[in-house]
Amino acid sequence: MEFLLDPNIAYLGLVLTSLLITLSILSPGTGVIEILALFGLVYCGYAVYNLPINLLALAVLLVGVYPFLLAVRRSGKLIFLAIAILALVIGSTFLFVERGWTPAVNPVLAFFVSTFIAVFMWLMARKTLEASTKPLAHGIDRLIGRIGNTTTETHEEGSVQIESELWSARSEQPIPKGAEVRVVCSDGFTLIIEKTDNIG
Repeated sequence: MEFLLDPNIAYLGLVLTSLLITLSILSPGTGVIEILALFGLVYCGYAVYNLPINLLALAVLLVGVYPFLLAVRRSGKLIFLAIAILALVIGSTFLFVERGWTPAVNPVLAFFVSTFIAVFMWLMARKTLEASTKPLAHGIDRLIGRIGNTTTETHEEGSVQIESELWSARSEQPIPKGAEVRVVCSDGFTLIIEKTDNIG
């Protein structure tokens, strides 16, 4: 178990766990990522408890968050991303210390991992920000009046296929699976449907 307390392994564990937590926030519901993140947190807690932490290096890592956020908000100002990467490399290299200011994490490993993670997170944050500010090209209201077919028995809940898309659906009256239906309105992301005269 000694290898678990190797500073390089602990550093990689911290980075991987941070990435898993971010992914679980951005794409919740799978369960696998959340479980892996939980195991990662347990390991990180164990490593941090047993390894000497350089608080000054930790402060450098935390300060590096600010230029990273500026880089996300101002896509043209990549100097902020470079500053964030520099802070990440320095903070990562000296996060665990052996004697005095002797870095316990391999500086080359810290450089490549920090650069990869910073650029990856920057790209992901930029895409998320762009998606959240972009107006919806295809609102759910466009489906009102469309004809589709139920893929399950539908009443209080069910699903319906409209063209090539599968949607959650609900109806006032029970509708059998495979029936031809029309979209009446929507309730959030649930379509309210009614059966047409034709049964598919």
